[in-house]
Amino acid sequence: MSQFHIIVFGPLLGFLIAGLFAKQIGDRGAMAVTTGLVTLSAILSAFVLKDVAFDHNQYRILVLEWVRSGSLSFDWTLYIDSLTAVMLVVVNTVSALVHWYSIGYMSHDPHRARFFAYLSLFTFAMLMLVTSDNLVQMFFGWEGVGLASYLLIGFWFKKPSANAAAIKAFVVNRVGDFGFSLGIFALFLLTGSVIFEDIFQSLEGFADARFVFLGMDVHALTTIAVLLFVGAMGKSAQLFLHTWLPDAMEGPTPVSALIHAATMVTAGVFLMARMSPLLELAPGALTLIMIIGGATAFFAASVGLVQNDIKRVIAYSTCSQLGYMFVAIGASAYGAAIFHLFTHAFFKALLFLGAGSVIHAMSDEQDMRKMGGLSKMVPLTYLMMMVGTLALTGFPYTAGFFSKDMIIESAFATHNPAASFGFLMTVIAAFMTSFYSWRLVFMTFHGTPRADEKTLSHVHESPAVMWVPLAILAVGAVIAGVVFSDAFIGEGRLAFWAGSLVAGEGDVMDEAHHIASWIKWLPTGMMALGFALSFLFYIAKPGLPAAMARTFPAAYQFLLNKWYFDELYDRIFIRPAFWIGRFLWVRGDQKTIDGLGPDGIAAQVMAAARRVRVLQSGYVYHYAFAMLIGIALVITYFVLTGGGF
Repeated sequence: MSQFHIIVFGPLLGFLIAGLFAKQIGDRGAMAVTTGLVTLSAILSAFVLKDVAFDHNQYRILVLEWVRSGSLSFDWTLYIDSLTAVMLVVVNTVSALVHWYSIGYMSHDPHRARFFAYLSLFTFAMLMLVTSDNLVQMFFGWEGVGLASYLLIGFWFKKPSANAAAIKAFVVNRVGDFGFSLGIFALFLLTGSVIFEDIFQSLEGFADARFVFLGMDVHALTTIAVLLFVGAMGKSAQLFLHTWLPDAMEGPTPVSALIHAATMVTAGVFLMARMSPLLELAPGALTLIMIIGGATAFFAASVGLVQNDIKRVIAYSTCSQLGYMFVAIGASAYGAAIFHLFTHAFFKALLFLGAGSVIHAMSDEQDMRKMGGLSKMVPLTYLMMMVGTLALTGFPYTAGFFSKDMIIESAFATHNPAASFGFLMTVIAAFMTSFYSWRLVFMTFHGTPRADEKTLSHVHESPAVMWVPLAILAVGAVIAGVVFSDAFIGEGRLAFWAGSLVAGEGDVMDEAHHIASWIKWLPTGMMALGFALSFLFYIAKPGLPAAMARTFPAAYQFLLNKWYFDELYDRIFIRPAFWIGRFLWVRGDQKTIDGLGPDGIAAQVMAAARRVRVLQSGYVYHYAFAMLIGIALVITYFVLTGGGF
């Protein structure tokens, strides 16, 4: 068994042991097994990153022969290149730290074994996704991630809101997955293969290919790229398919960190990066991706400005940062997209777990309006949240400074027709990101405590098993940009990526390095402006936010209600779907099918039986009279028909 088998199948083994033998090994045993195996995977992933990305090795490991059906043929194979190695580090590192953190956070939950089993299942599904060498294997991991996220979001299944959030995530993702599956079918129809290597080698021959889709003659590669992007929109919560992500906060906080920081929501970005050779031949799709990414970055940041739930603020921040990553994809700056995915994993997991530490300290309170003044009560958590905030807002030389700024610079430098839109949206979003991030810090940790005395009396710092993972993530949030910027987006990127995604001399990232200095420092200026305005609103003049809300009530309600997307979808999709369901149930099933079918026949038989029952009187002379009538009828019949006895 190789290290790659241990990395991928270790979490699966942990899931099976914790899930099947929880009664035998107990909660502590389940936590130890799952956490130990995922931690081992994380350690081995670091060695794989050095071996593959820096020592320039690639591996293709056959697990088993899988499908042989006509011209469709592929195996279950682990494909390890630089892109995969980066994702292995991200997924396993965050998952291992979430496992450790959960030991403390879930210490009072009666179902810890089930929780840790679900975490490991989620990790395995994500690893299957990122190590796939073909689209069907990726789809297997893709759906596994969806299943595990459903189980984790709805972990507290006795809460109706958690069940509703889990179902919402599952259904919204099915919309995106339908587009993804159509893209896979179309790509196989066009190229005759679902294996990445075969597809990429044959793409040039189909650069001008066309086919009929929905009755229209369309450019084949552009249509396929758009269909695959629809799948990415669902998993990565892009505008129009984003509504599941904020509601997913109903799951335990470690779930939020695992799903929204580094794993599930980045699957769409990974898919687009993996398919970068296809996207380069579909410029129309790149334009669409740039528009959706920019719009998502702006939309989610604007909603984050007024949210009061600490986890929802960070959730909308995730949605916005994913928009940045898709702007980079649209600009053909694939390395920048993955670099931001990489750095974002550290500081966003740090922020989510830091928020969990705050909630833990505040006796499960999540409303920032009921917090304040916590900096002296939970100083370690405060320090960690400050580090995460600095990295998210792009403070110079933190991780976010390198990755986010490169995306904005690439959006300015690219020749995509929607470049100006993408650049403008990301710059504005940088300002709003700084504002809502510092708003979170000021409302939670500064000012006068607003919690009740009972809650304040129980405020305490988290145990070491919770804050040590925060400290590790904080180190990554500070140094990941400095350490890896040259490899991901600098002069060493061609050797680092080694063909695992499209990158070359003179590409958009080359151009981005040579743009005007004022463009390079514009995001930093937006960050400083956002901080200054947030300080004015929540420290210098804390009455201003309420006054602004009263002055502009329509705008405030518009943002507070998330641009009314949920209400709009309720009117357009949910209510009609329920009406159709009720109509088919009452009119179609009960009245038509059952009424004319089983229920109708049964009713007629029962009615006939009721009539016949009258004849069963119990008197002998009644029966004799009936017999005489019967004989008379028989004789009459034969007389009239001329028959004989």
